Amino acid sequence: MNDFLEEQGTFVPAADRVWGDNALDPRKQEADRLLEKAIEQHQIRRCQAALKTLRQAIDLYQTLTDLQGEGRALSSLGLAHYALGNYAEAIAYSQQSLAISHLTLDRRTQRQALGNLGNAYRHLEDYARAIEYKLQSLKVAREIADIRGELAALNNLGMVYRAAGNEAQAIAYYQQCLDLARRHQDIQVERQVLRNLGNLHHGLANYGQTIACYEQLLRLVRQQHDRPAEALILKNLASAAHAMGNYAQAIAYQKRG
Repeated sequence: MNDFLEEQGTFVPAADRVWGDNALDPRKQEADRLLEKAIEQHQIRRCQAALKTLRQAIDLYQTLTDLQGEGRALSSLGLAHYALGNYAEAIAYSQQSLAISHLTLDRRTQRQALGNLGNAYRHLEDYARAIEYKLQSLKVAREIADIRGELAALNNLGMVYRAAGNEAQAIAYYQQCLDLARRHQDIQVERQVLRNLGNLHHGLANYGQTIACYEQLLRLVRQQHDRPAEALILKNLASAAHAMGNYAQAIAYQKRG
């Protein structure tokens, strides 16, 4: 499962499930169960409940001196705080997770913590740090062949560069993400990136490119029978056509909506 946390299109890949041979220690089983429960709570937007569950998991991992489990739980705690808009807390917990992941050589947790940091710094408008962490996250994702992580890093790099006013770089990263999503037939990511690209081109008054992105997006949402999304896209298409002075086409889009 992939997770888009907000209307602007931030992409956070769902946390990896907890696996491993934990049958010998019931406390380890319980800690892993709590971490799994917290991941599920986060995915259904019960982030406050996830915070409580994660603290319980972290206490158990610390009692067991299970550094890898603690690092994973801290990363998930950072992600939950990010989803709640608590960016300082997200950074603090993600930094702790990152430090532990270097000790345990847990590359997946390292990738997630780096991604959390990049997203949080973007919201704090510290774009230089956001880009630095996102590039590190992208590097790790590629080294461990983590496609979800790579998609997240590429899309979110596009968002950072757009926020920083570097639209050319934003488009380049969005396009890389779009190509990768299509190769792996990830329609959810493809939809989100097409929306991000369409919105970016609209902001630049590149209305022809805007329409091209929204038309591709329209085909996808129709395949999925997503009527509310279809109506919104047609409204955006009408707006772009009107901005180009193509009033007949704008009216046609409005009628289809």
